[in-house]
Amino acid sequence: MMRRFVKILGVLPAVFFTAAFPVPGSCQQFLQYWRYDPFATDSKVAPAPGMRWEPPNLPAVTPPRTEQLRGNGLLTLPELTEFALRNNPRTRQAWLAARAAAAGVGIEQAGDLPHITATYGWSRTRPVSATTGSESSWQTRFGPSVSLTYVLYDFGVGDHRLEAAEYRLLAANLTQNRTLQDVVFQVEQAYYQLLGLEALVRTNEMSLRNSRTALEAVQRRRESGLATVADVYRVETQVAQAQLNVTRSQGELEKAKGQLAAAVGLPVNESLRIRTLGDQPQVREMTDAMSALLERAKANRPDLIAAEAQARAARASASATAKAGLPSIELTGSSGHNIFGDNRPSSTSYSVALNLRIPLFSGFRDTYSVRQAEAQAAQAEAARDSLYRQTEIDVWRAYYDLRTAATGISSTEAQVKSAEQTAQATLARYQAGFGSILDLITAQQDESNARVQRIQSYLDWFTALARLNFSVGMNDILVSASDKK
Repeated sequence: MMRRFVKILGVLPAVFFTAAFPVPGSCQQFLQYWRYDPFATDSKVAPAPGMRWEPPNLPAVTPPRTEQLRGNGLLTLPELTEFALRNNPRTRQAWLAARAAAAGVGIEQAGDLPHITATYGWSRTRPVSATTGSESSWQTRFGPSVSLTYVLYDFGVGDHRLEAAEYRLLAANLTQNRTLQDVVFQVEQAYYQLLGLEALVRTNEMSLRNSRTALEAVQRRRESGLATVADVYRVETQVAQAQLNVTRSQGELEKAKGQLAAAVGLPVNESLRIRTLGDQPQVREMTDAMSALLERAKANRPDLIAAEAQARAARASASATAKAGLPSIELTGSSGHNIFGDNRPSSTSYSVALNLRIPLFSGFRDTYSVRQAEAQAAQAEAARDSLYRQTEIDVWRAYYDLRTAATGISSTEAQVKSAEQTAQATLARYQAGFGSILDLITAQQDESNARVQRIQSYLDWFTALARLNFSVGMNDILVSASDKK
């Protein structure tokens, strides 16, 4: 109430100014009239474009609600996924959006019921005779009243609005399902990325140990006069590079831990202990045909079906808007009980009416409302068609990424085996006094590169599998070894 009183005081100068200049007589007066700021809104922004806005007391950001992980054992991917679905704020946001859409259906259904309003009024009047102009004594009256309004027929406007609300609810529920799949996909990506980086750290640490072994060997040959100082420097450079690779991979591993914690809805500094897949995780061959996956995607992807529901909701809203300008039949009724302040007896009034409401002219508002609704419906249908094509390309890419990754795994396994044998044989020859340091460095680098490529091939396979599941809108195309644990 106090704020409203202060606003009235702020508007009073504008009222006086308007009374003084009802029609501005000059351009200057006109500009001054419209530049007046009774509510001091200019003080709520920066004083100039190049000046920083100084905020007042800003509200503190409320931290999100976080559920604590139970147990101290190693976490598997299903456990992380289940926790993420309960704890990630996106799932709660999508669920609340669906609840809001469900309430929207109830709002439209309320139009099928009569609207009843109760009031209690008090008035004090001094009537004047319309014929003689004489004044009567003051009259005080008060009492309750009840009014009823019920739309009997509106050419289906309410039905179309209810249909649109039900389609919006369907779209919201499907969007929630897609959000759950998106959270699962993010957890899988972060999980496999973390596993890959852990394996990369181990590989880089192994390469560092091999480089140090080569350094010891070249130092011994240097002491025996069988190696040059350039050979020592070359191996020391390799050791430094291996140490740098370890440091970088450890940094990437820490970032991946924070990414996984954020994906499951925990603070980024939360320590997560996850179960690894082992040195050689098992993969399965892709047996589903491309055409079958495309059909499953078109029938099961929640966001694609939600886009269809949004298009139908927009079309139903356009139909409701088109019929809003048609006549409607309403039933109204009211009843009031008046009590007078003097000695006159109280009275009760009743009224019932059947009204035919015919919109005649609304300044072309109805015309442009229909055009806008039709354009929005066409836009929703175009968005559905765009997502339809995007679904096809998503499945297409993920399918061939998975097949390519599966083929690359066998190749990298053979490459690692050959590189390991070559590096061991080259080191043994060098320690025995044969071969050059360049051959040893090259063999060790080839072994390290082969191990990194094998890690990347497994990471590509698991990531492609998760992406294909997400593209199809399902989670059971293949079951990896980690999902069985």
